[in-house]
Amino acid sequence: MRVYELAKKLGVSTHELLEVLKDLGVETKSHFSKIDEETADTIESILSSSTKTEEKEDVMERKVMEQQKEEEIKPVKTQIPLSATVREISELFGLPVSQIIMTLMDMGILANINKEIDQGTISKLAEKFNIPVETSQPQKTRLAGKLRIQTTEGDPRSPIVTVLGHVDHGKTTLLDAIRKTNVTATEAGGITQHIGAYQAEVGGRKITFIDTPGHEAFTALRARGAKVTDIAILVVAADDGVMPQTVEAIDHARAAEVPIIVAINKIDKPEANIDRVKTQLSELGLIPEDWGGDTIMVPISAKKNIGIDQLLEMVLLLADIMELKARYEIPARGTIIETVLDRGKGPIAIAIVMEGTLKVGDLIVTSGMYGKVRALLNDKGERIKKATPSMPVQIVGLPRLPVAGENFTVVENERRAKELISQWGEETQQQREVLSLENIRLRIDKGELKDLNLVLKADTQGSLEAIEKFLKEINIEGVTLSIVRRGVGNISEGDVLLAKASKAIVVGFNVETELGILKLAENEGVSIKIYNIIYELIDDITLALKGLLKPEKQELILGRAEVRQVFKSSRIGSIAGCYVLDGKIVRNSNIRIKRADNVIYEGRLTSLKRFKEDVREVTSGYECGIFIEGFEDYKEQDIIESYTFE
Repeated sequence: MRVYELAKKLGVSTHELLEVLKDLGVETKSHFSKIDEETADTIESILSSSTKTEEKEDVMERKVMEQQKEEEIKPVKTQIPLSATVREISELFGLPVSQIIMTLMDMGILANINKEIDQGTISKLAEKFNIPVETSQPQKTRLAGKLRIQTTEGDPRSPIVTVLGHVDHGKTTLLDAIRKTNVTATEAGGITQHIGAYQAEVGGRKITFIDTPGHEAFTALRARGAKVTDIAILVVAADDGVMPQTVEAIDHARAAEVPIIVAINKIDKPEANIDRVKTQLSELGLIPEDWGGDTIMVPISAKKNIGIDQLLEMVLLLADIMELKARYEIPARGTIIETVLDRGKGPIAIAIVMEGTLKVGDLIVTSGMYGKVRALLNDKGERIKKATPSMPVQIVGLPRLPVAGENFTVVENERRAKELISQWGEETQQQREVLSLENIRLRIDKGELKDLNLVLKADTQGSLEAIEKFLKEINIEGVTLSIVRRGVGNISEGDVLLAKASKAIVVGFNVETELGILKLAENEGVSIKIYNIIYELIDDITLALKGLLKPEKQELILGRAEVRQVFKSSRIGSIAGCYVLDGKIVRNSNIRIKRADNVIYEGRLTSLKRFKEDVREVTSGYECGIFIEGFEDYKEQDIIESYTFE
């Protein structure tokens, strides 16, 4: 019998049972460790006798409490959940929704009727309304670093799984093996096989799989607030081992606080080396269960259909421990994961129902619009009348394509739909506000953030390790500093997307950022800070957490031009004939000249011409003449950067 099975039988948490086993001197590694029948019987007798004693104590305690009640009538305390929507809080407190929303606004929280509010904020609300409350903390279990027991009231629901990993390690083959169909053979069959999610049945139980093209798509969903994954399966090829994209996938899963099950694929290949993969993953903090860690690793061959059943069994075991639940008898809400424009049906939203039951005829709101559900189709393309929690569904009836990653909710009428659309616009604007070192303390004090997440990039491994060492020594009360990704090299698109999803700040040391990445960061509301001195980096982060860092000028690169030809003028000197590579070159802006990645001059752009005409700016794809007062030594292939400060 496994530890988690005995815990379930005895009605205790696996954490409590592991403690009992430890006291008895029984060695166990995790919730999935096996214990013999004799040990199980011994523990059962110990806990049952303990329970009887506790029952006697409970009877005595109840008598005492009854006597106290006769002497003094105490106010009834309202039990508050770990989280609840504004609508649910309204019902719990017996107060109008509008009053809850206005009070939250006074607290600096913009919320609509379906916004999820955490327990701490609910407690503060109760204080403001003088409502006595009591809270209950759930038992927490750790697995693969971040396993969270779900405490939502309701009935059990199916687990939602995302498969991540390196591009050639067999993600699609694994999904095909689970689905027992061949995607490429049905490509011409319309949108059915490409809806982005489907359900597989395993021993009478269902598992929902989200078929994302990669970890960045997974994070792009999460960047918009979508939390649709319960478990991540990390696919690593036994013949290839850990690759850069494997590390990135781990970063993304950890940032999402999703437990990881590793599928070591391609074990049928002669060059497969399972122990090498386990060693590499151990170095990244994923310690195999059979090595004393808490990460489930299952050797499989997706191509030969080896180990697939065991992998799915592990998914269901993990789901049982997580106690995934949802309420079915409420208006539905969920997340849009993909969109398709179908010639016959029009805009189709592919969604996962997270709670409630979605029905044909329901009025749904998403992405700043609303529409009536004209039809629902399951993952096989079959028409259905309703969709329940964890179920992937195609929704027909919206006026246009919604935004992937946006949540949807069912409302009672058009008036309420229009109210939510108005709030959606305000929330979208609020989400675009840049999180920076200058405002991090304010956001923490408002309760919007509990810690400072960093994406850290450096020029060398030595620099990276030195910075991490200093960062670990920062100790500011009430704030946790966490590095969601660390790496060597320039800042990438993936770094920005991960920072967006994790509410992180990108910090670079002696690295560069391309103009396109800066534009992406600006659009996504991500702050990038580049340093050349380690102590300045550490000081800024320390001051930011203390709330003492003042806003300062930040460099903004406007564009880059390449010198293609040099002209000599007897009147003014050397003129650079240039081609604008990206962005724009602006007259009177600051400039720097780079030669082979080394800065050889910094100054101001004095004159800018298109042919013989003076111009204010020249955009990418055009040629121009540049004159910089005080500089003559241009060479072909020099790069001229135009920049300003904001």
